[in-house]
Amino acid sequence: MLALLLEDDAVLSSEIALFLESKSIKTDKAEDGEKFLDIFSKKPYDVFLLDINVPKINGLDICKTIRETNSETPIIIISAYDGIEEKKEAFLRAADDYLVKPFLLEELLLRINSQMRRLTPKTEEKEKIVIEDLIIYPEDSKVFRSGEEINLTVKEFQLLVLLAKANGRTLSKQHISDEVWKNQFQSTNNAIEVYINFLRKKIDKNFKTKLIHTRPGFGYYLSPL
Repeated sequence: MLALLLEDDAVLSSEIALFLESKSIKTDKAEDGEKFLDIFSKKPYDVFLLDINVPKINGLDICKTIRETNSETPIIIISAYDGIEEKKEAFLRAADDYLVKPFLLEELLLRINSQMRRLTPKTEEKEKIVIEDLIIYPEDSKVFRSGEEINLTVKEFQLLVLLAKANGRTLSKQHISDEVWKNQFQSTNNAIEVYINFLRKKIDKNFKTKLIHTRPGFGYYLSPL
């Protein structure tokens, strides 16, 4: 699960992110509204956590902006404002929940899980493969790395999904040939090497952590290690 947090208190922001990541919810952070919208525009998220009183663009305006293009992803307001007017305004802008500071991190987790259960079955069932900062959506044929969308050809995408679903296991050229090329031609081994190089240029070249590796004499595997 991926969360995007808008919170200008650096200490609280780090505490929330560390806690959620310990519960398998990867959390990106923004300390002001403009940075939030920049991150928001680059990749999809499963839940948004918004403080109201933040620099540049406040959380209520961010909530409204999100809902202009995204009607489904849960939005939880986390704010020190406990007045009815702020809560009313948040729900008028289509927030899903409102949690008043200070709060227990466990309660935030309960609120997030509650919202996720309300999603439509279609949203819940959409397959997503996450490996480090690489996110693959097999149904939509989309790939993101560090928030940047990577454009792949059909064969490149099929090869990447095959490697990703292997969970770090080494796949032989024969196995890759059977699954991706269906043994359509004799020079499959050379084609596999060429396409592995294509993938490395797109998936790994511009990023510090390399994901696609060769195990000499055995084949290829995808892993952050």
